[in-house]
Amino acid sequence: TAGCGFGKDFRKGLLKKGACYGDDACFVARHRSADVLGVADGVGGWRDYGVDPSQFSGTLMRTCERLVKEGRFVPSNPIGILTTSYCELLQNKVPLLGSSTACIVVLDRTSHRLHTANLGDSGFLVVRGGEVVHRSDEQQHYFNTPFQLSIAPPEAEGVVLSDSPDAADSTSFDVQLGDIILTATDGLFDNMPDYMILQELKKLKNSNYESIQQAARSIAEQAHELAYDPNYMSPFAQFACDNGLNVRGGKPDDITVLLSIVAEYT
Repeated sequence: TAGCGFGKDFRKGLLKKGACYGDDACFVARHRSADVLGVADGVGGWRDYGVDPSQFSGTLMRTCERLVKEGRFVPSNPIGILTTSYCELLQNKVPLLGSSTACIVVLDRTSHRLHTANLGDSGFLVVRGGEVVHRSDEQQHYFNTPFQLSIAPPEAEGVVLSDSPDAADSTSFDVQLGDIILTATDGLFDNMPDYMILQELKKLKNSNYESIQQAARSIAEQAHELAYDPNYMSPFAQFACDNGLNVRGGKPDDITVLLSIVAEYT
């Protein structure tokens, strides 16, 4: 697995340290029973209330990562990882406010099955033989308002949109050697349709880390460029038009891409 991304303020030179691109966060964790990865997209609207949206997504992903490394998870239950992590955040002694989407992907090494949980509009693709064989479903309450985990201040509870981890869409299916798994935040999917992603993945000639890293960077860079193209009919603009809005162009957003290839474990 290799990752790449851009914060939408990248042009201003604002880059956070660690596995964070703008308000997005991600993790890759290995345990003897499974490989686990996740992405989360902090909801930017919190900035209007003086809250840094990256704190919530970053803490959520770091907590998931720690749970996996400690072996406190069941590979077939990625929603469990999300639930335990979110409960820890709710019980946190340090006040934490914010909201985030989340997508967790678990590859069970014993059964060779992929178990996924997706809450909101981040997501994943599984590509086999140059075609998408599995794809996560977006979860939206209404246009541009994805399902999300939230912690609100007491006075705003019940007003702030908040979904349960149990609402995440979960799937399980067998994977094969050579399968490509792409996990990403909506900054990728809002700007690049599947056929463009597949064109980039065709350039992937082998499963060494450098090759995967190069492909992840190429996809993230292309999505970042398209996000700022005012004449491009992006998937987001198309979705907006379907909802009666007259929109063109890319969607400037944070972009996080994790690219994985299923290989023999050595």
